[in-house]
Amino acid sequence: MSTGYTRSELISLQKFYSDQLLKDTVPFWFPRSLDKEEGGFLLMRDADGSLIDDDKAVWIQGRATWLLATLYNTVEKKPEWLEGARSGYEFLNRHCFDKDGRMFFHVTRNGKPIRKRRYFFSETFYVIAAAAYAKASGDPEAAEKAREVFGKCIEYATAPGMLVPKFTDTRPSKGIGVPMIMINTAQQLRETIGDDRCDEWISKWIGEISRDFVKHDIACVMEQVAPDGSIIDHIDGRTLNPGHAIEGAWFILQEARYRNNDPELIRLGCSMLDYMWERGWDKEYGGILYFRDVYNRPVQEYWQDMKFWWPHNEVIIATLLAYLMTNDPKYAKWHHMVHDYSYQVFHDNQHGEWFGYLHRDGSIAQGAKGNLFKGPFHLPRQEWFCARIIREFLEDPGK
Repeated sequence: MSTGYTRSELISLQKFYSDQLLKDTVPFWFPRSLDKEEGGFLLMRDADGSLIDDDKAVWIQGRATWLLATLYNTVEKKPEWLEGARSGYEFLNRHCFDKDGRMFFHVTRNGKPIRKRRYFFSETFYVIAAAAYAKASGDPEAAEKAREVFGKCIEYATAPGMLVPKFTDTRPSKGIGVPMIMINTAQQLRETIGDDRCDEWISKWIGEISRDFVKHDIACVMEQVAPDGSIIDHIDGRTLNPGHAIEGAWFILQEARYRNNDPELIRLGCSMLDYMWERGWDKEYGGILYFRDVYNRPVQEYWQDMKFWWPHNEVIIATLLAYLMTNDPKYAKWHHMVHDYSYQVFHDNQHGEWFGYLHRDGSIAQGAKGNLFKGPFHLPRQEWFCARIIREFLEDPGK
């Protein structure tokens, strides 16, 4: 792997990701997860696909709607994908908004509210779902709703007191999650239906990440910082999430592609990937550790050394994208390592899809494929995106 990927290897990888997506991952979820009685999706599923709970996580309803609409827009115009996206979009509109305009986090099968959180990630997933559905269906109301809720997300992200501080007013902080998720939300909105606000706000959010969260002097990307960007030297403030930071790295690399391979953004994204690969890769067992301490002190959360599915999806994307954009064989080596590890230990050869939660040594901690946080998003997005970027690179290496 010292010389990177050959063209034939990239062709094989592209086919692998496409086949996994369309022959393994998507068929695990659909059509069985379509709720034909109440609308939306039944996504809390065991290893074999059997239903373990009929509640509905609003995040995952939005993500599944986005996936089906995106497959319809970019892979094949299958009527069942469009119909599934319509069902998800309508369920979100009908049941998932509270009277104050905010969205719930967790509802019953028929849409009665169970839980609501102060942060606004349900809204961001609604934006990408509605925008993708608007493009697929041509529905102008869906486009209008996507832009309207995006505007609310900007307000939520910038309004003082809108978000619960990690440490309350006694120890105020801010997290990298808000600028990260808003970058990707704006990128999806811009690609599907367009919005004049996106470029300016993406630049602001990237600037915030670069200024306050990326610490070049200690080769690290912080998860939480004080409002002025300084490190909070307490357990929570020192806790890093390498896979999350690497997800942010590929959002920035993707923005560099959009901006004609902007060299400053490439350097920023690759630095974030470099720093957090070094901190996150488990040199003993392989895979990405879930939490680390910025000063290598003990981490509080008991799952700190587990292997979760989604960081591996994000690292597969980031390493591949970094390689295609820089031609640095280091990134091909890393991609090969994380790809091989992930498909060996997470993939379920019997029933398809990935297990979500492994012990550090790669053994399965529990078999659920779907719950309040896991569903058809990180894995299918990874397979869809990787197949797409390899195809684009093979067609135009300078793109």
